Amino acid sequence: MQSKLKKKTVKTKSKNSKKLYFGKETHEAIIQYQSLDCKEEKEKIYSDTIRPSFHKLVENLIFIHNFSTDASHFQILKTDCVTFLYETLEKFDASKGSKAFSYFNVCAKNYLIIQSNKRNKNRNRHVSIDDFVSLSLKDKSAIENHGYVNSPDSQMIFEEDKGHLFEIFELIKNKTKNENEKKCIHAIVHLFKSVDELEFLNKRAIFVYLREISGLNPKQLSVSMSNIRKYWKDVAKTNDNYQFLFSSMR
Repeated sequence: MQSKLKKKTVKTKSKNSKKLYFGKETHEAIIQYQSLDCKEEKEKIYSDTIRPSFHKLVENLIFIHNFSTDASHFQILKTDCVTFLYETLEKFDASKGSKAFSYFNVCAKNYLIIQSNKRNKNRNRHVSIDDFVSLSLKDKSAIENHGYVNSPDSQMIFEEDKGHLFEIFELIKNKTKNENEKKCIHAIVHLFKSVDELEFLNKRAIFVYLREISGLNPKQLSVSMSNIRKYWKDVAKTNDNYQFLFSSMR
């Protein structure tokens, strides 16, 4: 009697594909973002889906292409690039058949390349005047013809005013009443400390910087900023030492 051989069928479990940080969901979220008129709805889509994807995309590009190795510069570069992508959101056209990832990947990479070239160019512009003999004729001429230098007095006043400004920030910190206000004033201080390295300084960009640093949504940031303005005025009224600084900043 012949034994019937039963073929064993081995069922292979399909591996769950990893969720892409910038895949179909983000692509559709961007299309939906462009179609909306309500600012609050757009902001929710951006905060929940688009922004995390932008952050991861920029981080990966910076690491892969070694655009920054310094921790503080990395954070500033990433924030600048995410701000740039945010301002480019409306330019993406899905009707042309391109994927959002491909489009924003190219945009971010080009932006980072441009910023990297600018940084390298600025580095090359800095020369040591201690070794005057080895300088080129062009550099020597530039040094000799550079006649404007801030006076020691004006430089000292500038540094003192800057110090007073951060003292005021500390006083405002003590007046903050909730976590959102603390995050907001922390973002403001961080922004002032790194202002020389920022690429965009218009009103909208500053608001985006503060939002990125604080992690607050626009409504939370606006409320916190309004309260901090009140604290700012309170400090002006109750501290005669800072009256001159407040009047000069009006």
